[in-house]
Amino acid sequence: MDSTILLAGTVGVIFIALAFDFMNGFHDAANSIATVVSTRVLPPRAAVLWAAWWNFAAAFGFGVSVANTIGKGIVDLKPAEVGTSVAFAVIAAGLLGAIIWDAITWYYGLPSSSSHALVGGYVGAALVGIGPQVIVVSGLATVATFIVVSPIVGMILGFLIMAVVIHITRRFAPDRANKYFRRLQLVSAAFYSLSHGTNDAQKTMGIIAVVLWTAGFLDHFFVPFYVILMAHTAIALGTYFGGWRIIRTMGMRITKLKPIGGFSAESGAAITLFMNSTLGIPVSTTHTISGAIIGVGALKRLTAVRWGVARSMTSAWILTIPMSAFFAAICYALIRLFL
Repeated sequence: MDSTILLAGTVGVIFIALAFDFMNGFHDAANSIATVVSTRVLPPRAAVLWAAWWNFAAAFGFGVSVANTIGKGIVDLKPAEVGTSVAFAVIAAGLLGAIIWDAITWYYGLPSSSSHALVGGYVGAALVGIGPQVIVVSGLATVATFIVVSPIVGMILGFLIMAVVIHITRRFAPDRANKYFRRLQLVSAAFYSLSHGTNDAQKTMGIIAVVLWTAGFLDHFFVPFYVILMAHTAIALGTYFGGWRIIRTMGMRITKLKPIGGFSAESGAAITLFMNSTLGIPVSTTHTISGAIIGVGALKRLTAVRWGVARSMTSAWILTIPMSAFFAAICYALIRLFL
């Protein structure tokens, strides 16, 4: 490939990756701040600024285990065997498939997973463009397993933390308890936003590192620090401009939350995300916080959870991987018409 075309292709695919990262923050902004907004601890604009800052702060000192998994643990693109133009087409199509599905679910206010959209898009484009030999079955199986495991863990931790908090504050007057937890919820929201940035921004880092490695700008696969900064900047900007539609679903329609409940849900979800990030598992921040919110609501009584909304969300989750794979396959076919 001509050096000018190679450079243009590399820049173009990285731009799409950063656009996905921005969309990830935009789409998933509600995950970080829905409970803070619904409990009226902060107004929406202040809440997104708070979340965006902690999304960016996650760039410093939290490793790249998830980036390594996305980069080589789900689809293994070996530049010498695949070819640069095909690899670029697969990566770009995978990202575009994820962006299209995120845009659709954002429009309808459904909190689907940007992470699983990326996995579905990447795998779908790779299958169509190259074949099943580049799919890392064990890595894909791990992601599929944690589609189920992460919201369950989030739900259990949300439930347990809420139970402990209720026990500790059982002798407090309701107004006094809410006063304390309105302040503590700022801490739990920051903790959750930090964990959100840690897990989600690393997915884009992994993609960009694959692009640079495929193009020959890296002699082996690794994540340079400037890629880390780029990814966290993009997701933080996306979070800052994040939409109200999903905030309304996450924070108000699943169950009615008070500051104690918001603190419990954010803390349970953040612990779950940090555990998975340490293990290098790219999980869904959306699934995790949704499970934690349901766990908090279910502690009060099962009828406190609006199960109809939860069912709609589950349907979006089930559709995410196949639909993003479908859109990615179409994008790959269109890209190859011009490459």
